Amino acid sequence: MNLNTSIANPNSLNSPVAKFTATMLKTLRQRLDRVEVCNPKLAHRLCQLIPAQCPFERDITLFGRKLFHIPPMCKLNPLYEEVVALRFRALCYLADECGEDITAYC
Repeated sequence: MNLNTSIANPNSLNSPVAKFTATMLKTLRQRLDRVEVCNPKLAHRLCQLIPAQCPFERDITLFGRKLFHIPPMCKLNPLYEEVVALRFRALCYLADECGEDITAYC
């Protein structure tokens, strides 16, 4: 495969675009994993911003009949696991370190 073919086809796993994207996602994942929650304000903000459940899952109904179901799309997000882990660390910080009741965020 020559360079022109890989640039013209960004779907190729060996293309510069695919490599750049993979590198950027890896960097973002590492940064999210390194975020330390050590401030109650930050922990509360994270728990408010990151939903407990995927907000995109829906049942589409018309006149009381379910027409179709839109499955959760969160798992398609390449940073899903890291964002959920960050929310979990914030919840643990509030419960364990601050002794707060976190049921409002569940």
